[in-house]
Amino acid sequence: MPAPHEPTAAEAAALLLAVDASERVRGTTSPNPPVGAVILDAHGVVAGVGATAPAGGPHAEVAALRAAGERARGGTAVVTLEPCNHHGRTGPCSAALLAAGVTRVLFAAADPNPQAAGGADTLRAAGVEVIAGFGADDVESGPLRAWLHRQRTGRAHVTWKFAASLDGRSAAADGTSQWITGPQARARVHVQRAKLDAIVVGTGTVLADDPWLTARNPDGTLAAHQPLRVVVGQRPIPAGAKVLDDAAPTLVLRTRDPREVLDALADRPDVLLEGGPHLAGAFLAAGLVDRVLAFLSPVLLGAGASAVEDAGVGTIGQALRFHRESVETVGDDLLLSLTPNFPSSSEKNHTQGAD
Repeated sequence: MPAPHEPTAAEAAALLLAVDASERVRGTTSPNPPVGAVILDAHGVVAGVGATAPAGGPHAEVAALRAAGERARGGTAVVTLEPCNHHGRTGPCSAALLAAGVTRVLFAAADPNPQAAGGADTLRAAGVEVIAGFGADDVESGPLRAWLHRQRTGRAHVTWKFAASLDGRSAAADGTSQWITGPQARARVHVQRAKLDAIVVGTGTVLADDPWLTARNPDGTLAAHQPLRVVVGQRPIPAGAKVLDDAAPTLVLRTRDPREVLDALADRPDVLLEGGPHLAGAFLAAGLVDRVLAFLSPVLLGAGASAVEDAGVGTIGQALRFHRESVETVGDDLLLSLTPNFPSSSEKNHTQGAD
């Protein structure tokens, strides 16, 4: 079989559509990955776009094929993840692509789950042109980041998000902290929350700030998807705390051990750590922070709580250093996306099942 020809401009544009489709369903598909798929007809024109439905519903390729109909025959599929090759609640996507008459498939990330992998080989064996790794960097650092991390390590992907002043303070001397960042940064946080599986805070944050921890639209209404609110610690919290209302589900964990927290969130791959300098320090000391989103505001407080405490650093040689993924301005604030430049805790090397 001759080698597939290089990706076309139409296929590159289709990948962007697929990534956008996968991003729109992020947070709603667990335990399945948030995949996006685009079907191009035989002339390279977009015929169908699809994304993974909630568990039990169609996978992205099936949704895109349904949208494309007969236009899929002789066409191309561009998918963010290798088409699955197994029977779960739905049939294998590789078989669906073959039945639809697709003759070329490009996908970004290989499926690390041995139960689902193998779709590429099945397609090639049937005479379909297959290109693997198409746009892998953008997909693996984007919508599929958390799901792939859990598949490869056996635990949730943890992002620590914090807001701080120029002098590293997360609160003023009197404890107030609500408006360190500007409105654009706060709006960005709500967009992120609406795509998460869980938000984790400590009891100290609940007692000090009484946060609601919901994802809200620009008009203040609740977003369609709400992550699980997780409160960690030994101190009791008031029955009237906002985090205990019925706006979103809540889990209270009577533990300070980060590993116990992640064990309790085994079915939720995308976790945001929001609350408390001591809780953040515990996760950092345990090597269980996979990304940092740091909002830095152009304000000086001079005193007050630090963004993190007790991270296990005693000397400069023990400093936790990070790799800069990106820097952007959000209103008057600066947003840094960072990944650890030091070894994480030892991870289990197994994969989680999907349906």
